[in-house]
Amino acid sequence: MTDTRTITTAIIAPVAPSRGRLRPLGIDEVRITDGFWAERQRINGDATLAHIEGRLESEGWLGNFDRAAAGTLPEGRRGREFSDSEVYKYLEALAWEIGRTDDDALETRFRTIVARVAAAQDPDGYLNTRFGRPGQGARWSDLQWGHELYCLGHLFQAAVARERTRPGADDGLRDIAVRAADLVCREFGPQGRDAICGHAEVEVGLAELARLTGERRYADQAALFVERHGHGALGEIEFGRGYFQDDVPVRDAEALHGHAVRANYLTAAAVDVAVETGDAELLAALGHQWDRTVERRTYITGGQGSHHQDEAFGEDWELPSDRAYSETCAGIGSVMLSWRLLLATGDARHADLIERTLFNVVATSPAPDGRAFYYANTLHQRVPGRPADPDATSPRASSSLRAPWFEVSCCPPNVARTFASLGAYLATADDDGVQLHQYATGSVRTALPDGTRAAFDVATGYPVDGRIRVTVVEDGEWTLTLRVPSWANGATMRMLPGGAAGAASAPEPAAPGTVPIRRDFRAGDVVELTLPIHPRATAADPRVDAVRGCVAIERGPEVLALESVDLGAHVDEAVLAPGAVPVEQDGVVRIPVALRSGGEPAAVRLIPYHAWAQRGPSTMRVWIPTS
Repeated sequence: MTDTRTITTAIIAPVAPSRGRLRPLGIDEVRITDGFWAERQRINGDATLAHIEGRLESEGWLGNFDRAAAGTLPEGRRGREFSDSEVYKYLEALAWEIGRTDDDALETRFRTIVARVAAAQDPDGYLNTRFGRPGQGARWSDLQWGHELYCLGHLFQAAVARERTRPGADDGLRDIAVRAADLVCREFGPQGRDAICGHAEVEVGLAELARLTGERRYADQAALFVERHGHGALGEIEFGRGYFQDDVPVRDAEALHGHAVRANYLTAAAVDVAVETGDAELLAALGHQWDRTVERRTYITGGQGSHHQDEAFGEDWELPSDRAYSETCAGIGSVMLSWRLLLATGDARHADLIERTLFNVVATSPAPDGRAFYYANTLHQRVPGRPADPDATSPRASSSLRAPWFEVSCCPPNVARTFASLGAYLATADDDGVQLHQYATGSVRTALPDGTRAAFDVATGYPVDGRIRVTVVEDGEWTLTLRVPSWANGATMRMLPGGAAGAASAPEPAAPGTVPIRRDFRAGDVVELTLPIHPRATAADPRVDAVRGCVAIERGPEVLALESVDLGAHVDEAVLAPGAVPVEQDGVVRIPVALRSGGEPAAVRLIPYHAWAQRGPSTMRVWIPTS
């Protein structure tokens, strides 16, 4: 690996590599205080967390731990084989939210749930409510589908979140995780079972637990699991071994393939392994896989996974809009992978995909009240759905309206943990300064390795408007680096020394990529980046058969959608008028659209894709035909 720095600072973030091109800034160093993402964090903390806990109780998934402790399993066990993992993801979300807000009520809830989990753990560290007891399958007896190791991976991530936000807490979660990790190393280490889990996740959990504890065995075990993929350990299934990423060694793959969540989690873990071992060859291979996946297997929204039957990536250019699966968890996995690659390489393209995915997949999933979610994120809804029963449990992708809970509810707690820790995905530092990758109103306060304080506030209406003002609040000489998104041709930047408008420099062009500003900053200095937030038409690569002859409209980082509520007809009746261009007026984007059934073209409103289906059942499309 080149240009790699050893990182020694304690980092309060989900990912804290020991080395890399960039050091992530944690939730203690970056605060989101207003705007788009602050509102989502507020709703997440005020509504979503309580909603998730209520459903974990009512569905019996939390109660499974009580039954395990009481010795009454398998009678009464509820939920799928992986339901334990949703409890662990919820604990992780709580840990980040407690670290962000110091909420005493959440602290009480956290400790209560940890106590219930602790009571279910076996003396040797084994912890699972689906396997291992009389009347249940034996431990590790169904590695293909049983998800035992997958569940433990989420347990490890929850423990990492807790220890980083509350070091030395006496609730016991760290000890629970360490005992389980020790068992995994004994069972699956070099002298143990030559096996892997059918759903990658334990690998990222072990890698981060190793970073937290300094226990090298955990990192070695993560590497061992990664290298075991691709050798047919899990056997053949109807979808092929590629579903599990067990058809080709990780370093030999050409692109992400198979089940999209599994693929992202495994590749994220492989980046962790490459970084911690200094394996430049592996890191380069993963970078090439990311390149091809983004170019050929990723939707304009950042969504990934075009197959419903196996929740999987399709082949290159196989991106049907109306059959897009684009699972919310796959989007979160994509963010996890891209963030790790960004930290390792410093390449701003990874931050570009994170932005696209956050605004157009992750933000799309939850309803405005934070109590209903999308599991899958289609780009073309042909049939209006029916409102979900607020008390029911829905199939995964059955409705065009968000549902409060699913039989497989991996997405709600995944969204919750992402929003709670979101501040840790905005900025990084290196020896020279701070890099701002995502834009939200807030504050950044950190110290560079030489002791220099880099401290500034960010004010922006992004993504509604494209002006980002960075105001320095402490004197110091360092480099501020701002990302100019790949779509932002025509961006400009200017300096306002001391914040005085009269002394402002003339705006200078800022090309897509990164723009460093090296300066002996003084408190009150302002750096102003202006991004061209205006609607633009985007055509797909002609090799994408499904949307050839169509265009999508984007505005800044947001993909826009045409909804039948605004068209006054089914969206499949819509065709762009000849020469149609999107126009924005008073904050509303419209484009001239004709109906195939006849009539004069009319300017029809487009909405941000993440806001679709908030006005009742509708049809919707992102890609609009030009003829």
